[in-house]
Amino acid sequence: MTSPTGQKEAFSRVGIDAQLKDVGWNLTDGTSVRYEYQLPNGTFADYVLCDRHGRAMAVVEAKRAAVNLQEATKQGRAYAEQLDGVPFVFLANGDEVLFWDYENEAYPRPVSTFFSQPDLERRIASRKVRMDPLTVPVDKRIAGRDYQQECIDTLCREMNAGQRKMLVEMATGTGKTRTAAALIKRLFEANAVTRVLFLVDRITLAKQTEDAFNEHLPDYPCYVLRAGRRFQDEKRITITTLQSMINIYRDYSSGYFDLVITDECHRSIYGKWSGILKYFDGVQIGLTATPFTSEIETGDEEDREFVRDTLRFFEVDEPTFRYDLRQAVNDGYLVPYQIYKARTVKTAAEGGFEVKKDKLDWSAMSLKVREEFEQLFAGTDSIKVDPNALERKFTIPERNRAIVREFKQVMENGYTDAKGILRKPLIGKTIVFAVTKRHAETLAQMFDEAFAHEKPSPEVRYADFVVSGFGRDDTLDAATKIKRFKKEKFPQILVSVNMLDTGFDAPEVVNLVMARFTRSVILYRQMRGRGTRKALFTMFDFVGVTDYHDDDETMPEGGVIRESRPRSRHEPRTLLTLDVDDHIDPTTREWVTIDDNGNFVFLDPDEQQAALLAARFEAWFNSQPGLHSDQKRLLLTIGEYIKANAGRLEGFTLDHFVVPPFSNIGGLQRAIQTFGSGERLAEVLDSLNRAVFSGEADAMPAETHPKP
Repeated sequence: MTSPTGQKEAFSRVGIDAQLKDVGWNLTDGTSVRYEYQLPNGTFADYVLCDRHGRAMAVVEAKRAAVNLQEATKQGRAYAEQLDGVPFVFLANGDEVLFWDYENEAYPRPVSTFFSQPDLERRIASRKVRMDPLTVPVDKRIAGRDYQQECIDTLCREMNAGQRKMLVEMATGTGKTRTAAALIKRLFEANAVTRVLFLVDRITLAKQTEDAFNEHLPDYPCYVLRAGRRFQDEKRITITTLQSMINIYRDYSSGYFDLVITDECHRSIYGKWSGILKYFDGVQIGLTATPFTSEIETGDEEDREFVRDTLRFFEVDEPTFRYDLRQAVNDGYLVPYQIYKARTVKTAAEGGFEVKKDKLDWSAMSLKVREEFEQLFAGTDSIKVDPNALERKFTIPERNRAIVREFKQVMENGYTDAKGILRKPLIGKTIVFAVTKRHAETLAQMFDEAFAHEKPSPEVRYADFVVSGFGRDDTLDAATKIKRFKKEKFPQILVSVNMLDTGFDAPEVVNLVMARFTRSVILYRQMRGRGTRKALFTMFDFVGVTDYHDDDETMPEGGVIRESRPRSRHEPRTLLTLDVDDHIDPTTREWVTIDDNGNFVFLDPDEQQAALLAARFEAWFNSQPGLHSDQKRLLLTIGEYIKANAGRLEGFTLDHFVVPPFSNIGGLQRAIQTFGSGERLAEVLDSLNRAVFSGEADAMPAETHPKP
């Protein structure tokens, strides 16, 4: 008769068998997985995982759920050593899985899944020929600067010491991508890693990274993973966005990537999206230009949350390696920039500017606009408007014309700084940061008209605009416009909304025009970082964003302040603050992908809805606490069902359990058993529906433990 302890361990083995099947192990071929394998000393290993030739690669020690898996390390190691020194041990109870490379690590670590047979084979093969990365020279043709080599050496020393999470802060323009490429090459040559995931913020930046890697790493094939595609096993480096991975990453084992590098991804990557990063067992390295210092406290709450989440994810109090802007300037690798500041009367009105009701041309308004203004005035004769609301709720055409006139005048005549020195901006490519699509289009047309005399023919655009968003019209020609801006003489000016603020690299850019205000230190520094690194660039600030972020103190070489009128410091009594949120939601960027030729490919409505619901499900699923393996498996099946039927679903209800695939796995009764009660299952589905179908980002996590 089987003892209660034996019964509980048998239950664990049912779960372990399912987990092995999930990552492709063949349990019945008699070669891949050996059960109750007798060892030379007469004891039995619960499982031995073998390669395709039947050679042992790892031992699996199975325990019942009540046992702390860390307590099984001695037994698991003893079994592995009996098998001629099999290097890997898995400890599992049907729910949790721990992985242990016991010759190189003091303790086992949690992993999301067992490693697949091919992934274990790769690790065994690379292990036999691995060298100390510090003994492999850094390719100075890729990363020849002292600080780049110091960064790579620091990361390799940390990896040798067993660190698996590292954060690198390097100022924009100091060569983060080149440094990453040289690090990857060193690790490949040392056989320390065999497969790399490189994550970027947007698919257009993925193409830029691919070009850089093809140049610097021609012997190591890379590719851009696009939405709807599969991983290319024959390639060494996968470049992609989180959004492109949402629907496929669980089809692979957690051992698929040995190294995961995250390059300036959006601020929720280390928060609600961190589950995707945590899924893979590879060493994690974050690259950022964001300053992780006390100065971030001057930013907004999202900035602070980003810093907290990032430091928490990498389990550090400060970056592993830091090379900031001031160091780069002092070392002569970056050139100081100059700032020209000029604000219109309305923009400079810190206390808000007054709008009188009788000064508006009500006859020219549409009915909808008239109704909006009537609600704003609400029986009063005047309102005060926050200048930062301009181009969001209000537009003043003369303000935009004044910005364009001022820019043209300074470009043609220069300006005199506070020391009486005549400064002239360089003639060259200019990026203008705008607020909305309408604002960008307006400014582009105005700049084009102002510099019409510089055009070779009327149909050529001296200024153009690019906008990131959902719509086909927003981004259809963006890749073409950006490529033309970088490679051709025209357009000379490109007006951007959320498209060029992060990651875009064009050495030809010598002027930045700030026509968009942001309270975010992170976003501001990213925008500023689009300036050239090879020559003195000029930043034209027409919205007071450099003052807000104290940029004169950061770079004392900046230019003169030219205010339209003296600035006041009073607190407004009746300041009307409109919607001035200035943060980019990166999930709105990635439902558009590009084909192999760099052309935008737009999803049909059902595909777009499936992508949206899949992203919401992923964020919701990763926020759920305490799920055991059966609950996870059922919820992931629900997620696949939602994605497959996105075009006709408005929610997932108990009635769906009577149809396949749920009817094939026990239906509603099995689902109730999985969650302990019908009440608990209903709570979980309610949470899921609010998060996925209603888009409630703050939907509370569902309690998943059954009631006693």
